[in-house]
Amino acid sequence: MKGSAKHVILAWATATCVIAVGPAEARPKKSGTQATELDPGGRGAISGIGIESRDIDAMADQVVRELMSRPDFIASAVPPRIVVDSAAFYNDSSQRIDRNMITDALRASLNRAANGRIRFISRETMALIQQERELKRTGVADVGTRGMTAGVAGLDFRLVGRMTSLDNRDGRSGLTQRRTQVLFELVDMETGEIPWTGQPYVILRASGDDVVYR
Repeated sequence: MKGSAKHVILAWATATCVIAVGPAEARPKKSGTQATELDPGGRGAISGIGIESRDIDAMADQVVRELMSRPDFIASAVPPRIVVDSAAFYNDSSQRIDRNMITDALRASLNRAANGRIRFISRETMALIQQERELKRTGVADVGTRGMTAGVAGLDFRLVGRMTSLDNRDGRSGLTQRRTQVLFELVDMETGEIPWTGQPYVILRASGDDVVYR
């Protein structure tokens, strides 16, 4: 009797495992969604109330057109030196965004449009520049093809930017509205004067769906 009982219990346990495991193995796998190529300057497949890909291109184009239309800035006998990086771009808005994406796009567009009429200076790579200058001056490396200077290039201007926002939410409908404003200014790095303030880039959008910006 004891042996028969053991066989019955074992058979019951095995059947239970088969029933429990069987359906999980038979469950069909979900097929993945194929990636879609989109126009960076157009409306994306996922849109929210914040700064989108198309806005980055639009604001860069706006700043470039305004700066390149100022003869006092681009028509000087000696090309002015300028820094455009994220060190002086402040995000005070409620949206998370990579500031480098904005300033890099702006610098690239402005550099192409200037075509040598503006000199762009790097302050992000200062440590690497100082290291190379030390190698040349200690004889570890030669002077290169352009010779040496007494110091690194000084700045005439820095492009400063700020991103701010104002959010409103309707508790009944769940609709969220956001005004986002991006402002750029040119600061004289010797006197502190602001010879140019760009037209603020403003968007006002509302949505009932949540889009997470990363």
